[in-house]
Amino acid sequence: MSNEHAPLLAHGVCGLSVDTASTPNAVPRKLNTFFGVIVPTVLSMFSIVLFLRTGFVVGHAGLLQGLIMLLVAYIIISLTILSICAISTNGAVQGGGAYFMISRSLGPEFGGSIGLMFFLAKVCACGVYVLGLVEAILDIFGQDPASSSALRVLPQGYWYTVLYSSIVLLLVLLVCLVGAHIFARTSFLILLVVTISLLSIYISPLALTTPLNFLISHQGPGNHTLTYNASYTGFNGTTLRDNLGCDYTVDYSTGKVMSFASVFAVMFTSCTGIMAGANMSGELKNPSAAIPKGTIIAVLYTCIVYVLLFILASSTCERTLLVQDYGFFQRINIWPPFVTIGIYCSALSAAMCSLIGASRILHALALDQLFGFPLAPAAITSSSGNPWVAVLYTWGLAQCVVFAGQLNAIAGLVTVFYLLAYAAVDLACLALEWASAPNFRPTFQVFSWHTCLLGILSCLVMMFVINPVYSSASIILLLLLLLFLHYRSPTSSWGYISQALIFHQVRKYLLMLDVRKDHVKFWRPQVLLMVANPRSSCQLINFVNQLKKGGLFVLGHVKLGDLDTLPSDPVQQQYNFWLSLVDKLGVKAFVDLTLSSSVRQGTQHLLRITGLGGMKPNTLVLGFYDNLPSLQAHFPPVRHVESPRWLTPEEYVGIISDAIKMSKNVCLGRYFFQLQGESMGTKMDGAERIIDVWPLNLLRPGSTSAASVDVCSLFLLQMACVLNMASRWRHARMRIFLCVEAESSDQGWVVKEETFRELLRKLRIRASIKIVPWDSVVQLYGQKQTQDTELGELGLTRPAPALSEDFLSAVNCLLMEHSAQAAVRFLYLPRPPTHSGQSQQYLSQLEAVTHGLGPTLLIHGLTPVTCTEL
Repeated sequence: MSNEHAPLLAHGVCGLSVDTASTPNAVPRKLNTFFGVIVPTVLSMFSIVLFLRTGFVVGHAGLLQGLIMLLVAYIIISLTILSICAISTNGAVQGGGAYFMISRSLGPEFGGSIGLMFFLAKVCACGVYVLGLVEAILDIFGQDPASSSALRVLPQGYWYTVLYSSIVLLLVLLVCLVGAHIFARTSFLILLVVTISLLSIYISPLALTTPLNFLISHQGPGNHTLTYNASYTGFNGTTLRDNLGCDYTVDYSTGKVMSFASVFAVMFTSCTGIMAGANMSGELKNPSAAIPKGTIIAVLYTCIVYVLLFILASSTCERTLLVQDYGFFQRINIWPPFVTIGIYCSALSAAMCSLIGASRILHALALDQLFGFPLAPAAITSSSGNPWVAVLYTWGLAQCVVFAGQLNAIAGLVTVFYLLAYAAVDLACLALEWASAPNFRPTFQVFSWHTCLLGILSCLVMMFVINPVYSSASIILLLLLLLFLHYRSPTSSWGYISQALIFHQVRKYLLMLDVRKDHVKFWRPQVLLMVANPRSSCQLINFVNQLKKGGLFVLGHVKLGDLDTLPSDPVQQQYNFWLSLVDKLGVKAFVDLTLSSSVRQGTQHLLRITGLGGMKPNTLVLGFYDNLPSLQAHFPPVRHVESPRWLTPEEYVGIISDAIKMSKNVCLGRYFFQLQGESMGTKMDGAERIIDVWPLNLLRPGSTSAASVDVCSLFLLQMACVLNMASRWRHARMRIFLCVEAESSDQGWVVKEETFRELLRKLRIRASIKIVPWDSVVQLYGQKQTQDTELGELGLTRPAPALSEDFLSAVNCLLMEHSAQAAVRFLYLPRPPTHSGQSQQYLSQLEAVTHGLGPTLLIHGLTPVTCTEL
């Protein structure tokens, strides 16, 4: 895992890494568990909800529903904490906190998109805390016509709220520019102040035993002043009973009627600080130990505090006081400045913590170069390691948030963002658990895939309960970011969880793919294409990609050599280059390379070992003999026409014979360099293309008299039909040519034509049949050669007949006459000779027949591939 802090690798040639940024200077780690995790987490979770929204929650929802909300919220965050602890104890955690953990677990696409969403959540949370602080300031110092206090000097209104918020945010910015470690030290003093304020709240009901009455006024619609009488009763059973149930009314700060979802959204902002410690991972001495320990302690502590506050508020204050004065703790405190100071300190520290945490996430995103130039400046740091540019970015966005003007107005958006980020953390842990990777060995073991899945579901459910519009928009934004990062094709050294999950599932399904259950109805081509040099084979590779019909497609290559005489395996060095070729051509193919002393032996190896289980090649495709370039180093120039071939005719024909002996179908492709429109990005549906099929053995005219269509002919028809179903050939016209002796006395060719038409109807093949008289061609073949061929078809080992040049030329002219306009031609490939001495003669015959034709595929099929039944 030593390279997991590295930025993304530039997508260079063949996926080789390109050094695009210098390694940042190591930032000294200074914080321990208490100062680096517990303190910021506690302060973030207290924030403004502790002092300014406890009455809001209990007053509207009642004690019972308030505790239910608290229970649901803490279940969600507890499940997420288990995932955080598991991931953070599975290796070294660098700067970036939650983003680092998600990106290194799920890969750059998920990590980058969710990291940016989490950054936005922290930015919005910072705005919420600032608005809450301004609200608390105006409660004390804001102008109020009903009050004669000399302290109320600050004018109120929307733009004044924005102005005060901007000033507070500027103060937060200045503190954050100084450095996170200084804030972490001062935050302990803030926690002490907040703790003293809390103690004063708990002690006050014991000291204030007499009831208190308050007159509360608000500015209502139409500039009318609304006045309410509210009471503090002290600990009272009647007050507690009255506050047990819910009573959702109008929120005086927004003028909207509250509901379970809207109150929960505000309350949940108190639970969004669980990753405050994780976001400080870059400053922690030992983040893998500090994050789980400190987060769990902080969450338990805050949970106890909130439960006690809910019970205290519902037992001592009437509902009117709770819902009409969110700062009621100041009214019932033995010394109100205690609460005032606690509010200011907790809100200010939460805002700082959010700004620092967001800037660290943005800095990590910039270092990883996920979003390119727009975030590049955020990678800049000061000499002490403070990412000051990222802090400025974050401050600018937080400044936009404060234009909302009201805390409750954006609480739902903040909560939705956080729930989505928590669901992502649970998803990361779930994926690691399901992938069963041997290196996933977290020292924290109190989790399972059940807790991860439950955490994901609970987060998603509560998102849509709170606000379906915000939830849908956030998920759409997440998907758009995913697509953006996916199409940028970032290459990273982090590892991709998707690859581990795919491997796990593929292995399982491959074991289920039983070759004994194969059936002709579900046959599809599974092709091994032998490629000597891709420079001369790109069009053939693209064509076979169209021909595979969802089947296996493997590019095979034989590297000549002997491993005993080499210092290392040269095949391993070339593998990535071949994968880059596949990416460049845009074909759905695997790559299989081997080292062998001869091409023939290497091809045998590949035919035997390529694939797994039921996914093994059933068809071998070779370039034609005159197209084969030399087998030199990695992707050499194409062999010159006059250069000697590395394959002898005997070896080439031997490869064909070996494949047939191994029950593999064989295809030879010639002139495919002339085929147009097969490259990636070419938009063509084949409307102007013609596919010509010659299903009969043109080199053995006598064989057509016994049976017009054999297994090889049916295989040839099937392959042409498969091509016609491909996306770029679906509108091409298919023509089938039947060669007949029209001048024969028995006129059997008429019956043969009708039989063939009936066969096409049963096979559901849409094609036009062309009758081609070839009496003059057959006459050149000769009676003796026909008899020899028939003996060969009966399996007798007899030398193949020597065909005259006139006959071969006549067959070629016949093909040129009828198929000159075709985009591709499918021809019957005769079985190769059994005597190696006739290999040159065999190749010469094939060369003469296909000379000058254009893209042609010679096919010898052994597999029954057609079915006329359901």
